[in-house]
Amino acid sequence: GPLKIGFSCACCRGKAGRERSEAKAVPPLPEGVPELCATCEDAGVTPPDMSVYTIPTSTTVVVLEATQAFEGLTPQERGYAQALGEADWEGAKICLLQCSPESVPIFALLQLVFSAQAVQDLVGAAKEKGLTEQEVEQALMYCAAFYGNVGNYKSFGDTKFVPELSPERMHLFLTSGKADAEKVQQLWAECEERLYSLRPRERQMGLGATKGLSTYFSSNCEQDDAEISGRFMESLNLSPYNTRLFKEDGGYTVLLASSLSDASGDAIGELCKEHNFEGHKFTVKRGDYSPLMGRVVTHLRRALPLAANPEQTAMVEKYIESFEKGSVEAHKDASRHWIKDRGPAVESYIGFIESYRDPSGVRGEWEGFVACVNREVSKKFQVLVDNAELLLKKMPWPPAFEKDKFLRPDFTSLDVLAFGSSGVPAGINIPNYDDIRQTEGFKNVSLGNVLAASYGSKSAKPVTFLRTEDQEMYKELQGQAFEVQVGIHELLGHGSGKLFNLEEKSSFEGTVNPLTGKPVEGPFYGPGATWDTTFGNIASSYEECRAESCGLYLCLEPDALAAFGHSAAEGAGAPIDVTYINWLHMARAGLMGLEFYTPETGSWRQAHMQARYVILRVLLEAGAGLLELRRKDGADGKPDLEVVMDRSKIQTVGKKAIGDFLVKLQVHKTLADVCRGGEMYGE
Repeated sequence: GPLKIGFSCACCRGKAGRERSEAKAVPPLPEGVPELCATCEDAGVTPPDMSVYTIPTSTTVVVLEATQAFEGLTPQERGYAQALGEADWEGAKICLLQCSPESVPIFALLQLVFSAQAVQDLVGAAKEKGLTEQEVEQALMYCAAFYGNVGNYKSFGDTKFVPELSPERMHLFLTSGKADAEKVQQLWAECEERLYSLRPRERQMGLGATKGLSTYFSSNCEQDDAEISGRFMESLNLSPYNTRLFKEDGGYTVLLASSLSDASGDAIGELCKEHNFEGHKFTVKRGDYSPLMGRVVTHLRRALPLAANPEQTAMVEKYIESFEKGSVEAHKDASRHWIKDRGPAVESYIGFIESYRDPSGVRGEWEGFVACVNREVSKKFQVLVDNAELLLKKMPWPPAFEKDKFLRPDFTSLDVLAFGSSGVPAGINIPNYDDIRQTEGFKNVSLGNVLAASYGSKSAKPVTFLRTEDQEMYKELQGQAFEVQVGIHELLGHGSGKLFNLEEKSSFEGTVNPLTGKPVEGPFYGPGATWDTTFGNIASSYEECRAESCGLYLCLEPDALAAFGHSAAEGAGAPIDVTYINWLHMARAGLMGLEFYTPETGSWRQAHMQARYVILRVLLEAGAGLLELRRKDGADGKPDLEVVMDRSKIQTVGKKAIGDFLVKLQVHKTLADVCRGGEMYGE
């Protein structure tokens, strides 16, 4: 009779097996091809490419060096930094809830296992149980990746990752140590299936049954639900930054992150009730993440008496009000005090900040950092700030599309002490509130020890997709080129450009649209509308593309390069080496961006990489031999590609192509023209 060949389905992790008869065995699948159960096979599920959904053991783990910076602080400053750091990391557990349903029990399991003994002792015990060196490395790499991403989806790319070793061997690793065996087993039983499963919807973050998984929404939500909830919140002048949306038979529930759960008499509390909107019932509730928000508030209260000045005190007080009540307006007030706290020894920011991981592009992921200011390195960024007004005049769009007045920001180099979120960037331009950035200001920070850890040493391996003649220069200068790009990207990219608001229509009536030659027609930003809410799920990528393009365009300017210690002559000759490497780096990054595109859903999983791919297309379409992707055979004999850039044409062909593209990006952004802007960007 038929027998079952037992295995775990690579898609759903079901234990069913393929049938065979005693007379005829089922031939084994080719090596590396994952097995699917009959249910998944019958449904036409494409087997997952496990190289995408596992973390190679060759992945490096780097240390952010901050000892010297921390030791340079006074005792009061150290206490302030420690209290803020603890607030950051208590809040970072919110990222687990914003990542996936299984991230919380996985985190609890790993905490239980690793807190029972030293890692070296656990490794030794696992080997005594029979695990090989490779299996131990695979288990540790999964755990490191989980902690590094604060969840089981990559923070850069939003794809799920699973352990490379089998469930049985992973279970053996986790039960090898001194942790309470019964508790380990309970947590393992709770998360094992989802820890390994790779059903099509679970493979990436996204909104809707065919797109992916998002815990910012209940699983039955689609794009239409996100749009109507957006209109509802806009009607209440309620920011979506700190919210989640759940859909039930009786209507929608909007959850606000706060330590308070009751509908008390403050402005936010008065909104916490049932509303009727466009024929739907909406219930606003606060208290989402309440226990964690309470812990954040506790540590912020510890920081209050250690603040260095009245601006810091007022900032922390407003953070506390925001996190207690769920008030984004209070967080905006905290941000106003933050941008006025210029040149502090300890820099910090905390809250629901970046909207990259929300598929609808408007809800913020938890992020909190505390860092020491590196005053020596910060001096060169101040030179860039000093030259900013001159450089902004060299932007390719007409002056009417630039801010009336450049609000000189603080621009500092920081050594990170704590960064509680799913990923650590190299630079930041915040706050993200348009009304504050446009009229009151912002801050730029470059995370120096992150840059040093990322580009501090050269690898002996060849850089993929580059010609032999570019290899050495690229390895030597990529760190310096990236520093230039990040500096311009943050200060003059995100810090530039004007938004036309309907309430100020008289100030721009008659302004000529450079794309049409006619007076601007809008639609413009209405009351309560922001960049994020207007451009929705393309807002993050579109804005990163604009900032990256500004970096390419202005790194050709001698005044910009001089701020970073590089000298270049005026004129249209070939760019200096660091500029050439910056352009080459962007083209290579655009090609690598395809790794972050999901053909099955037609969606991009990472805003920066989509932006860089779009720039690659602009450079390729510029023609005239500026950029080519040449086919070649790789060292392994397999087909490969090579990025070939003619550096002599960067100042002419390249600058014009990026300049023309920047004008389109800025004009559509200024006018709130999501229809034309989205169509242009999608091409």
